[in-house]
Amino acid sequence: MAAPVAGEEGRGGRIGPYAVLRRLDDDRSGIPVPERRFIGRSADGDRTVLIGVPLPGADPARFRAEAEASRYLLGPWSAPAAEVAAPGEAPWHARPYVPVVPLPGALAVHGGPLPERTVRALGAALVETLVVGHGQGLAHAGVSPGAVLLAADGPRLTCFGAVRAAAPDGTGRSGLPGLESGSLPPEQANGGAPQPMGDVYALGATLAYAATGHTVPERDELPAALRSVLTACLSRDPAARPRPAELLDALVPATGDPAPGGPVARDRTATVLDASGDPAGRTAAALGPGWLPGRIIAALARQSAELLATNTPDPPAAPQD
Repeated sequence: MAAPVAGEEGRGGRIGPYAVLRRLDDDRSGIPVPERRFIGRSADGDRTVLIGVPLPGADPARFRAEAEASRYLLGPWSAPAAEVAAPGEAPWHARPYVPVVPLPGALAVHGGPLPERTVRALGAALVETLVVGHGQGLAHAGVSPGAVLLAADGPRLTCFGAVRAAAPDGTGRSGLPGLESGSLPPEQANGGAPQPMGDVYALGATLAYAATGHTVPERDELPAALRSVLTACLSRDPAARPRPAELLDALVPATGDPAPGGPVARDRTATVLDASGDPAGRTAAALGPGWLPGRIIAALARQSAELLATNTPDPPAAPQD
């Protein structure tokens, strides 16, 4: 089993084969995260990884199952596990490290809600990621502010299957540790099996958080240009929520589309691929230079520099005979 993580910041402990350098999340944000996340390094110093372990009291089998399933996620902004704990070992998973700031931390660094350009680019990348996952037959079931990590080149969507890991279908999930209530779709809070349109609700709440600092803001708090589409995402009726193609078009309109903030199209046969303009190209353009505010870029640079200057803790001494 993995050695216990030492210290408030985690430094000095070990998880699987990795020495823990620091925790990723700051609990002062008040935003629940479905797992505990750490930055770790291999004993030889060659690999730095982002590690996830279950919250205290979580079901280790469900955590392990979702981590294993995440290994097959596709899409440029997904964050599949690259390694998973072996059977019989305390559960953990790891993926290659890039400098990232969790979305709640990004708002703290920026000093408040993010600019509309950043929210639109973030939303486009996350929509693209969900579309790919849904095409694989997978509902993410873990979209929330704490699940989104911001990197210089775009976001990373983590915490795959957090809702399923928190409690089995048929069990109420409201108030469970790690689940942010505002981004938990009502049907899943009531114990329903996660479905793709639940991801749309959770994404709407996450983008509302990025734009206002709240997952359930008053309608007037939302930026006027995003008010219509985000309100539609947060409908309690899954059938009334926009399809991903509609959401993408509202966030990053193709050339010739109506201006941002216009009515959400109701063509239920639309797909991301039949929108005018290349959707992947639109997302890439949205994530171009300047998509992240300067203070967040500076925080990413500080994190990278601090880790480069951090020595890998020595492994525990072997027990004496």
